[in-house]
Amino acid sequence: MTIAAGIDVGSGAIKVSIYETGPDGAETRHALVAERIRRRDPTVVTRESWELALKHAGMVAGDVAYVATTGDGENVPWATGHFYGMTTHARGALHLDPTARAVLDVGSLHARAMKMDPRSKVLKYRMTSQCASGTGQFVENIARYLGVPAEDVGARSLQATEPEMVSSICAVLAETDVINMVSRGIDTNDILKGIHMSMSLRFAKLLRSVGADGVVLITGGQSRDVGLLATLREALAKKAKNLQVEVRNHEQGIYAGAIGAALWGAWRHDYLARKEAS
Repeated sequence: MTIAAGIDVGSGAIKVSIYETGPDGAETRHALVAERIRRRDPTVVTRESWELALKHAGMVAGDVAYVATTGDGENVPWATGHFYGMTTHARGALHLDPTARAVLDVGSLHARAMKMDPRSKVLKYRMTSQCASGTGQFVENIARYLGVPAEDVGARSLQATEPEMVSSICAVLAETDVINMVSRGIDTNDILKGIHMSMSLRFAKLLRSVGADGVVLITGGQSRDVGLLATLREALAKKAKNLQVEVRNHEQGIYAGAIGAALWGAWRHDYLARKEAS
């Protein structure tokens, strides 16, 4: 049995997972932790998240054979190795939904679509540009301006009746659109749905550009946004009818990168052990 941990250092949150894998391929989860960074020092939040995950798992650091980082975690002092974010999100997505053949990772500062094979090998990928309005941080900023708790954005979007789409070119123009809508008295739910519509058009293009087919799993910080999920399904039905896809989310989608890092870490540990033994 191999116990490995994954630490996903994102721009908005730190995610940690601890998994135990057996020789038969069975995977047992011991802990999942996600801590928001907000305005705190990311290195401090990473350390606190790591210690909290160990506490939840009932372990000490010495119990973990391999600590794999991903995202911006190259400089975590106690890490054993590092894996690229697309690789870990693909592996984590496959673990959460074995039928997934594409991933839409929507993080705080970017979004990316990946097509993968049944073994989670990334075959093709595309990312949004830096100024794109389709990011988690943008949604949080607008929600804060509108006075809506971030966790309520999805449900409020689903209640929209006459949505107005905001700019999909960049966050600055989109924020200007929102300010104008507020001054015109547009309903908050309709504004939120308009934001989701703008994001969904971008994401539909990303999925089309990578040739996604089959099940697409949303990962990252926006994976729990039910309004985004619903609007993306609508956009794909209207704008990308040639794509035969089924977009899903998972309650643990935010942990996909950390989960994938842990599982790849366990694989690398076992591979190196076998190589050394031979």
